[in-house]
Amino acid sequence: MSMFADIAFPISSYTVFTYAVPDKFREDVGIGSRVTVLLGKRNTTGIIVSFPQKPIFSGEIKEIISLVDPYPVLDKFLWRLIKWMSKYYFSPIGQTAKAVLPAQLSLNYTPPKKWAVEITKKHNMSNLGREFRSAPSQKLLLDFLIQKNSSVTVASLKHLASNPLNVCRGLEEKGLVSLTKVESIPDSGSFTFEPIEKQISFSRSQQTILDELIPQISGKKYISNLLHGVTGSGKTEIYIELVRKCVEKNMSAILLLPEISLTPQIAGRFYAVFGDKVALWHSKMTSGIRVWTWKKICQEQCNIVIGARSAVFTPVKNLGLIIVDEEQESAYKQESPAPRYHARDVALMRGKINKAVVVLSSATPSLESYYNKDYKKHVYLSLPERFGGAYYPKVSLVDMKEEKDETGKSDQLLSGLLLKKIHKRLNLNEQVILLQNRRGYAPVMRCLDCGFMLECPHCKLPLTYHKTGLTMRCHCCRFVNRKISEECPDCKGTQLGLFGTGTQKVEEYLTEVFPKANIARIDTDTVKGGRSLTSQLKKFAEKKLDILIGTQMIGKGLDFEDVTLVGIINADTGLYLPDFRAGERMFQLIYQAAGRAGRHKKPGEVVIQSYQPDNPVIKYAANLELKQYYNIAMGERKILHYPPFSWMCRVIISGKSLERVDSASWKIKNEFPIPFSGLKILGPAPCYRGKVGSKYRHQIILKSLKEQDPNGEKLHHYLRKYFSQKKLAKTASVQIQLDINPISML
Repeated sequence: MSMFADIAFPISSYTVFTYAVPDKFREDVGIGSRVTVLLGKRNTTGIIVSFPQKPIFSGEIKEIISLVDPYPVLDKFLWRLIKWMSKYYFSPIGQTAKAVLPAQLSLNYTPPKKWAVEITKKHNMSNLGREFRSAPSQKLLLDFLIQKNSSVTVASLKHLASNPLNVCRGLEEKGLVSLTKVESIPDSGSFTFEPIEKQISFSRSQQTILDELIPQISGKKYISNLLHGVTGSGKTEIYIELVRKCVEKNMSAILLLPEISLTPQIAGRFYAVFGDKVALWHSKMTSGIRVWTWKKICQEQCNIVIGARSAVFTPVKNLGLIIVDEEQESAYKQESPAPRYHARDVALMRGKINKAVVVLSSATPSLESYYNKDYKKHVYLSLPERFGGAYYPKVSLVDMKEEKDETGKSDQLLSGLLLKKIHKRLNLNEQVILLQNRRGYAPVMRCLDCGFMLECPHCKLPLTYHKTGLTMRCHCCRFVNRKISEECPDCKGTQLGLFGTGTQKVEEYLTEVFPKANIARIDTDTVKGGRSLTSQLKKFAEKKLDILIGTQMIGKGLDFEDVTLVGIINADTGLYLPDFRAGERMFQLIYQAAGRAGRHKKPGEVVIQSYQPDNPVIKYAANLELKQYYNIAMGERKILHYPPFSWMCRVIISGKSLERVDSASWKIKNEFPIPFSGLKILGPAPCYRGKVGSKYRHQIILKSLKEQDPNGEKLHHYLRKYFSQKKLAKTASVQIQLDINPISML
């Protein structure tokens, strides 16, 4: 009897294709197997999604050419997750599988081999003196190997000899060393701190939470929890203990982190406890490390995974626990390409599929999670005080309008209070973190004569001046202008002025004011890879740096004992963007950043600078009054029918022709079926960023009230009925994208 397989490909088509399975592959293929087949006129890699009894297609059925891997790269649970994501986020199943699997994945991968050298036995060097008179390099290497007394890679000896392999071969001929070829295992150690060991005695609150969660893990069933712990309350210690219980029961655990900047420090803590059972997973890892790590996880050599949002897909076996740290963070949302998933929601679904415990954790939960705990969708767990007797920092709110009136300086970056406190902390040999959530030197260059503002020629957004490299850059489409004119393009005037403040400007100013301080800046301009970020954070941890300046990358999760002062240079940044989450995001960032100070025995201080100190977001964040602000935000969201009181879908229509985009937008709106009760449709209207690169963008917003649509099923059925496969297919002129549960309207 013939055997057939339906195969999906990483393309933007919703169609799967049927192929015949040759007899020689029958025993080796399964759902999740990757195979090579002929698609069109070229060999293409696809993934088996099902085994139909007979093909629907009546024409000639081609055969599978070869297997890519010796066994499936996914298990049945992960495949169920992919199918759910494809359906929920309206993404082709092949494209969804591509997002789950790492690029260049091969389970046949073996690391390249490299030479290693080891001394054979100790010698009396005085007896070998004559022999080395004409070979000083051999003498130098031999001395080093005697001192090391262990196997080392030949490549690591380049600081002793220009061609260490030839020198080692000379020593081998004399019987002094042995050369062997060993596997060059990809190094992930540069992405983590050295193992950080701590003796932990749990507080009463921590023990209460552990007493609730540990039985859940033992029960082997899906339960979701919201762990709401103030900054510095010891959530990491709880994570470690929960993972320990998982390992004892031969189960696996995944810990998700929103920012790569959080990975090295937490990874160091876990390595100290669990050793090589821990695997790191994030986008800054090289493809070799990612492939090697995936293979180790498939072979069950690692059962603890720590990483960014894509770590939720790692193929761990017998999954018992998923922890989503800082669950409110927008970094968990995949904006592009499809599927536009949210790792928090995917983690909850994977927990449900695998019958695993899920812990959403934050000092500032998302309003969605805060809402869900009130409706008993999550078990609510609270850590209301800091761990180890540490106190919350003293917070000072500075009105920068009054500050500038008093000093007469219109371009003042740091208030007198913040400068005074930085000086004090440096004298005490303590450390400072300064948050400025805008990179570059100045976000606007404007002509003082005519008011003309230099804009991106594609996006029509202000270009940001970067003093490092002397460029004007668009932070939206990444356009770079390397030739900065000294005259206005509009009026030819020469009075061009820079306005606003970025991290480069803050760094330059602090270098002038505190010339003896060691200062570093962390943003996407300075951190080009995981290794450079880890290196900077290690220097800060070792107190080789006094002041750390950065964007939101350093605003959460980091824990340094000697950081006693945090300064938020402009708390208003992003506050007035036309996005319903703008206030929530700024509140969370200020609250989280403030929590970096005074986390241990030394008391901490926070200085928040603002031009709108009476704004509820700023005021409640400065007073660390979370419940009061969340009550206000919930009231506003309910009146306006925004999440968490509704399900949302953002339909984005984009294309190179504004007329075609506008025409297609109205056609879509006019063709919508009659809305069901509780469905509200807004638009079409231009997006806030109406043009990105060469494409114009319009949007239509659909909001389905949870009172009438508790699980969002009505909205999904409505969208499926209207947005057919053909409708969502890419055309030459206009593209249509569905963003389910968008986190931003920008």
